[in-house]
Amino acid sequence: MPNLSRLPALLLVSCAMTTSACSSFGGRRLDHDQVDYAHALSSAAKREALSNIVSLRYGDAPSFLAATQIIAAYQFDIGGSFLGIGAASDLSGNTVQMGGTLALNNNPTFTFTPTTGEAFASAYIRPLSPALILPMIESGAPIDLLLRLAVQSIGGLQNSAALGGTNSNGNPDFFELIHVLRRLQIAGSVSVRFVKQKDGDQVFLSIDDGAAQDAGVAADAQRARTLLHLESRQPNVEIVYGTGRGDGKSVPMQTRSVISILSELGAQIEVPQTDIANHATLPTVQVIGIETRPTIIVHVGDDAPKDTFVKAEYRRKHYWIADDDFDSKFAFSLLQNLIDLAQTDQSAKPPLVTIPAG
Repeated sequence: MPNLSRLPALLLVSCAMTTSACSSFGGRRLDHDQVDYAHALSSAAKREALSNIVSLRYGDAPSFLAATQIIAAYQFDIGGSFLGIGAASDLSGNTVQMGGTLALNNNPTFTFTPTTGEAFASAYIRPLSPALILPMIESGAPIDLLLRLAVQSIGGLQNSAALGGTNSNGNPDFFELIHVLRRLQIAGSVSVRFVKQKDGDQVFLSIDDGAAQDAGVAADAQRARTLLHLESRQPNVEIVYGTGRGDGKSVPMQTRSVISILSELGAQIEVPQTDIANHATLPTVQVIGIETRPTIIVHVGDDAPKDTFVKAEYRRKHYWIADDDFDSKFAFSLLQNLIDLAQTDQSAKPPLVTIPAG
């Protein structure tokens, strides 16, 4: 039979085990919190982007609120009790009661900083540099999707523009060009090259016709040069910021700002027809030429489905991107990459997440 005199020792062992568990808790929470907070920040960024797309469609000013610090604060409340009745030499027929409580509270602290002033202008109002967006082609981003999102015109060919009046739908040749470039990209016949300069990088677009070994590739390469008004089959064509057709040796490219990208996406999304009839927003910009769908399909309704990729609420309506629409989800993720690239010039530091580990 157990001896009552050994119970204090048992209690000490129990307390030691509890202390050990508490001390290792921080390491376990670090493993979970790192992923959980990363997902939370990503989810919030998606909702912010979609909300800004919808807001700009209605003429509202966008808002960008960055999470600059997150502190995960855990607090343990531990309590225990012991009651023993009986002889020290024998516990038979007597009562021993032991009890305890363990409570865990998590009260995280979030610090948000609005983006204003020069940081706002640099990140969201100024057009993105071709040297900033074109490297994404080399990392595997579809060139047609990238140019459709971030470029307003290339070689004088206009993309759609919400405030473009009668030309708001853009030039059909623009959409033909980006599809031709996409086929060349798949064939490995399009690449981007950079030359470092003191006053900025020079960007060159290379179009390779495959030495005429593939008739389809050769035809696409020639069609791309024709649409870009290039005079010769020079291997590297410089991309310069500007408008117009160019001089036959370089290609002018007018890029969009982040706000412009969000505005143009907003011009293509679904909105209640009553809002268009009441002049609360402009009519939807339709796709033309060989395009068959908007860049990102955003649905609107009184209620959103349970399973969505991202959703937001505006003017008592729900807007969402369907989870089974991979093309829209991929385009939206590329949009977020562009926003992140635009923010690299800001002086604000990235979010700081503090998790107690001991």
